[in-house]
Amino acid sequence: MNQVDVVAVVGACAPERRLHAKTLANQSGRALIPATHLAAGSAAIRAAADNMAWIDPSAGVVVECPATASATELIGALADPASGTRLTALICVVDAAHLLDDLAAEDFIVTARTPAGNPTEYTARALLTVTQLEYASTVILVNWDVLSTPDLSTVMALVSALAPRARLRLQHAGIDDAAIARTHPGEPDYTVGQDRAGWVSILNDDADPHMTDPRVSTLHYQQLRPLHPGRLRQLLDDRVEPGEFGLVARSAGFCRFATRPGETMRWEHVGCTIAFQILQANDHLVGVDDHPAAADVISVGQDLAFIGLDLDLDALTRALDEAALTDAELEAGPATWALFPDPFPTYSPAEDTAD
Repeated sequence: MNQVDVVAVVGACAPERRLHAKTLANQSGRALIPATHLAAGSAAIRAAADNMAWIDPSAGVVVECPATASATELIGALADPASGTRLTALICVVDAAHLLDDLAAEDFIVTARTPAGNPTEYTARALLTVTQLEYASTVILVNWDVLSTPDLSTVMALVSALAPRARLRLQHAGIDDAAIARTHPGEPDYTVGQDRAGWVSILNDDADPHMTDPRVSTLHYQQLRPLHPGRLRQLLDDRVEPGEFGLVARSAGFCRFATRPGETMRWEHVGCTIAFQILQANDHLVGVDDHPAAADVISVGQDLAFIGLDLDLDALTRALDEAALTDAELEAGPATWALFPDPFPTYSPAEDTAD
């Protein structure tokens, strides 16, 4: 079966995303499936795959995905050999002037509905935005010319830290399709499992962003002791979110709470939102299976990546250490740990984002 060559265009800002997808389709001779033809959330991914049935495989297609589309679900659907598609590129269109605002968005949007249209799933808008950026093969910065040179340098370095494997382009008049969608005959750029995200590179100790800036820094935090969830909540609410250590734009990784023995959780934070999802012992840890601690990540402590602006890395590290159990608490044992306040919700097990 001939596979349809797909270039997916994502991004939080609909007008810029739509314009780029339309221009790219016109210049490359590909068919265009606009976001207006797709549903929201997970249904958009299924609809995009279903739309491939009428596409001429020799022409290829540009799919404009709505802001509600999950990047990992998109990759899983379009890079699956059984889908009849070949995901050549994932292009993320980013409004440079509003990137920090987009990452700090506090609202949640509907990402799944019942057949009757009733919402069944809500996802933080900022999380969708950052994951679309992290898994991109190319990031196109638009509206960058309104920024000062120092601010543009900072934004470009932040994007590079979040998506170190992506090519970073400033939008000028016209689009050079050949420079955007690279192809390897017989081998798709994207496979179902991906390790493009900057936080994964930090955990793997192989982060090498193309762009750097004095204001942008990263931290790989490791701590064997479990966290005291009450102190962690105070740290996040009273010190991290107000910016005591600088602007933490993104943090992710794996952690353990003393109050939940035997459970390792996925730490997922962007802007003002944070969530913890329980991992199962057989979960596939996307992109971190080569990590030295991968074999033990289900049974040990904290392995976290932080990305931000003007970070005081030493102070942040000390504060995180203070949120871990003290010697006396560690010696007291699980029976005492169970009495600690635990203000965080219990989330269902994390899904395998490689599928």
